[in-house]
Amino acid sequence: MLYRKGHKPQEIPVNQIARHIDPGHNLIWVGLKSPEPALIEQIGAQLGFSSKTIEEINETHRRPKVMEYTGLTQVVAITVEVDTMRPTFGETQIIIGKGFLLTVRRSAQASHTKLRELLENSPEMLDRGSDYVASMLLDLLADRYVAASAKIEAGVEAVEKKFLLRGFQDSDVRRVYQYRRDLLRIHVAISPLVEICRRLSRVESNNIDQNCRGYFGEVADRVQRVDELLSSLREALAFAFEASIMIGQSQQTDITKKLASWAAILAVPTAVAGVYGMNFKDMPELSWTFGYPLIMGLTAAACAILYWRFRKNRWL
Repeated sequence: MLYRKGHKPQEIPVNQIARHIDPGHNLIWVGLKSPEPALIEQIGAQLGFSSKTIEEINETHRRPKVMEYTGLTQVVAITVEVDTMRPTFGETQIIIGKGFLLTVRRSAQASHTKLRELLENSPEMLDRGSDYVASMLLDLLADRYVAASAKIEAGVEAVEKKFLLRGFQDSDVRRVYQYRRDLLRIHVAISPLVEICRRLSRVESNNIDQNCRGYFGEVADRVQRVDELLSSLREALAFAFEASIMIGQSQQTDITKKLASWAAILAVPTAVAGVYGMNFKDMPELSWTFGYPLIMGLTAAACAILYWRFRKNRWL
């Protein structure tokens, strides 16, 4: 797409990109989704890319990075989208040059249509150059990070509420582990982008105008806040998991106390029955009229005293 001050946006063929490059008046934005290597080579030839640049664009990246080449800057960002509480990751490459901007999306569902419409309705933004549009793209990615973190935060709050109501079961423990693992993956995917944007805002670059560096700093702050939120969610899940373990241990201790109390109470009649079950011939109580009621009463009294003591100590 060709953007020119005072004119409507115009679609141009790929083989005519080189003819329309005019940094002082035109801005060309080439947007690609999962392109074939041959198409990258064709566009690279029109924009004057080196073989190393084309090779780097065709490569799939798993971590954010920034690379400086002669006449252009390549920024790689990882996209994060959350559906059914499971994150999916993609890649967006932004190649910034004088008078042109190339974006390459892979495995990313959301497009840049809204940003294009915003820029088309605000021509003064396009006048600031491709570096400003690149900062807007990174800001758009930050918006999607915020949306993804909001969905995960809602899921974490549901887990905490469930834990407070009835505690964790085996399936809940597995879910908490999965959430923590997903949050760690998101942290690894987006945290390097903070330092990348800081670098673009502070280090001099031929492709980043001094007036646009502040925008990259704002993006860095936004991504850092999202990363801090994700870290706090990981800690919340960790606390919930530890609390569930402590509650489980407390419940096991209560059960152990109850079993020990009843075992001690039942030990009294068991011992008495064991003594009189030996059936010795010379046992005075056997021929005594009140022997059986007395032994039964003493046994019941001993059991009652033990029960009272255990209840008093809150073991029963």
